[in-house]
Amino acid sequence: MENISKNINLRQCQFCGENIKANAVKCKHCKRWLNENASDAGILDKKTINKLVYNKEKVYLVISCIISVLLYSLIILINHKITLYYVGFLFAFYFILHGLLIGNVKNNCVKITEKQFPDIYEKTSKLSIKIGLGFVPEIYVMQSGGLLNAFATRFLNNKIIVIYSEILELAYEKGEKALEYIISHELSHLKRKHVEKNYFLFPSNFVPFLGKAYIRACEYTCDIIAAHLVPEGAVDGLLILGSGKKLYTNVNPYELVNQAYKDSGFWSWFNEILATHPPLYKRIHEVNSLLINDNQR
Repeated sequence: MENISKNINLRQCQFCGENIKANAVKCKHCKRWLNENASDAGILDKKTINKLVYNKEKVYLVISCIISVLLYSLIILINHKITLYYVGFLFAFYFILHGLLIGNVKNNCVKITEKQFPDIYEKTSKLSIKIGLGFVPEIYVMQSGGLLNAFATRFLNNKIIVIYSEILELAYEKGEKALEYIISHELSHLKRKHVEKNYFLFPSNFVPFLGKAYIRACEYTCDIIAAHLVPEGAVDGLLILGSGKKLYTNVNPYELVNQAYKDSGFWSWFNEILATHPPLYKRIHEVNSLLINDNQR
């Protein structure tokens, strides 16, 4: 029975004949794209993506890696049972919480497939190809109670994107490009392996403000990559998160940026360094800078 269930989730690559996952868009054996038109789809190669990475992400990643390695080494050198128990407990606690989140998503959310919201699945599949992922992640719709958000995560072999229902409703109210931008942002997290890196960098979170600074830099990176993929939906996609699916079309992004600079002060700065996401006006500013530079080329 186990072998049968495994084979159900496999298919053969049309180029090399090897078994691959049923939802794969790139063969892991011959490295060829399974979509015939993939070469013409504007796929981002590794070099292009590396150029789009926000500079501070690279800096904070190096610092966090050094600190994490030092702390791991210190734990090994100390070899104190109580210390090891505490570290093991923290990792187990985080693992269980993450597992419960995945369980809640699978039990209570609607999975987007080729037969369930097929238009959204097709968009995600095409964007997965463009960003260079070798697979289409599992996508779920979560009832959000009015919240506008989405997130990407990974647990063991599960690579998952969760889209809040309010954002999906937007797609059916002619906000397709904004939705594509938000999906691209989450795909960028998977492409950059941010979740896996955060697991390894867990010890660096004990350094005040460093962990949050790295996560904010990752958000900038994903904003920039998504804007490169879907420039038409970039600013609208961000404005939706700040003003909602009805009002975002009436918001002046330039006035929003001016407002933020006028209202800046200690408490705004303090809130920012404690947050996992950059201020909305800064995200819009970064995306606008990219779009202006792309248009001038």
